[in-house]
Amino acid sequence: MVQVIRSGERHFADHGWLQTYWHFSFDTYRDPKNVHWGALRVFNDDVIQPGKGFPMHGHRDMEIITCVLEGALEHQDSMGNRGVILPGEVQVMSAGSGVTHSEYNHSKEKPVHLLQLWVLPRTKSRPPRWEQKKFRSLERAGRLLPVVSSGDVPGTLAIDQDAAIYLSSLKSGEAVVHRSREKRKAYAFVISGGVTLNDTTLAAGDQARIAEETELRMRASGDAEVILLDLPA
Repeated sequence: MVQVIRSGERHFADHGWLQTYWHFSFDTYRDPKNVHWGALRVFNDDVIQPGKGFPMHGHRDMEIITCVLEGALEHQDSMGNRGVILPGEVQVMSAGSGVTHSEYNHSKEKPVHLLQLWVLPRTKSRPPRWEQKKFRSLERAGRLLPVVSSGDVPGTLAIDQDAAIYLSSLKSGEAVVHRSREKRKAYAFVISGGVTLNDTTLAAGDQARIAEETELRMRASGDAEVILLDLPA
């Protein structure tokens, strides 16, 4: 089963300093029929204007993954971590027993475009943790590059969940295949370009919520960037 939500069907909010698509219920967007997909609780597609951002605020018991697509995002947290996330870099913050952090556009001139995902953890009240890693564009060219896992995949950032996140850059006509275990879910989002997922056509901004499919075949209809999640049901 592949359920498609087209780009224009996503919930959009324009706060002036922030333009965002919320894929699931979040903040002022409430839909009891659209709360999560498996362990994926939040998928936000944000554009933050220059010099703007989120002041210090708290989280707990959530695995928060941030991918910057364009621009630069400045991060600071109560664990003493401070840094800037650039395109190609992925950050994981395991909120655990509780953490506060802020996120601001590092630039005073250009917007920052990012994806932020929240995954429900297996265990509550673990010590909070932060980690960041750069993945070169060549590493994801023509393949599904694992960037986040439960810690069992070398070279990935670890979260407390039996889940994996992949990034892929495909040239027109290139294809990749992902095989998963039974009774799993998957989630695909087309960052740019277009792909065919099994027999379903997806364009930029489209998402696919996938269940009961152990093999996913993805072929680019033009140059494309895709993020794919393999999730527990």
